[in-house]
Amino acid sequence: MKPSTDINQVKPTSLKHLIGQRQIIQQIEVALDAAQQDGRKFDHALLVGPPGLGKSAMCQVIAQEMATGFHEVLGQSLNSPAELNGLLLAAKDRDMIFIDETHEMRKDAQTALYLALDKQRVFIKTGTGSPQSIPIADFSLLLATTDEFCLLQPLRDRMRLLLRLDFLADHELIQIVGQRSNALGWEIEAEVLIEIAQRSRGTPRLALRLLQSCHRVSRSLGEDQITVNHLRRACELEQLDELGLGPSDQQYMRVLANGPARLNVIASALGLPTRTVSNVIEPFLIRADLIAKDHQSIRQLTAKGREHLSKNSPESV
Repeated sequence: MKPSTDINQVKPTSLKHLIGQRQIIQQIEVALDAAQQDGRKFDHALLVGPPGLGKSAMCQVIAQEMATGFHEVLGQSLNSPAELNGLLLAAKDRDMIFIDETHEMRKDAQTALYLALDKQRVFIKTGTGSPQSIPIADFSLLLATTDEFCLLQPLRDRMRLLLRLDFLADHELIQIVGQRSNALGWEIEAEVLIEIAQRSRGTPRLALRLLQSCHRVSRSLGEDQITVNHLRRACELEQLDELGLGPSDQQYMRVLANGPARLNVIASALGLPTRTVSNVIEPFLIRADLIAKDHQSIRQLTAKGREHLSKNSPESV
């Protein structure tokens, strides 16, 4: 059989295929067993964690394990009561409604959602001015968010399962990349798996994206096996260093090479909004102990960060 060319053509279909997040998977296994023993729907669940950890894939697997319908939508697409009502009315008993990026939902839509859960019906305005009440099915609601505190407390309280996903260890990322390579029929050197994991910041999505880049390089050369040389070329093209830092991350660190600085100064030097710098660039740099913030929120390089910067761009320090 001819190997696939797209990383997304193969995805996990059962809990047995999921790697990492062991505590979360155990919670899901218990909830699945209880629902199936009692012949009822899966409990409403809130999945929380940084982007790229597999929240969407986990929700799809839950639906497949329950052998039920799956309705997926992005929170920011529910811009009106009609759109939310249409989503809720389309579900059947025991179906699963998955709202990704739930924190992007408007507050009034979140309110309407938890009221619909409470009353198991939606209210639609009619021409006479009095709302019409329409019953909805007994579905399961799965919410995924990177910021749970942007959700209204009453909505969070109605979620019976709270699943907090965390970054993965390198050995788990190696397993994920190896599993996906095998499923796609891609030959890959063992060393490539290790180096991809080291550059992926504990994030499966980044690991799989880099695997796709390596495959793209190998096929551009007409070669079938993914080698370390293909990985190095892919990283060169994407300007990734051995820790997976991209151009903006590297530029951030070069700014701090001139001395400690405040967020607004760094953001100005990068030409980016302060929120983007603090929410997108800084979290990994802090987690990797490359930068630190003092009690006045002044950023500075750590010893590890200075060593990394010196090794990758000696002229900067």
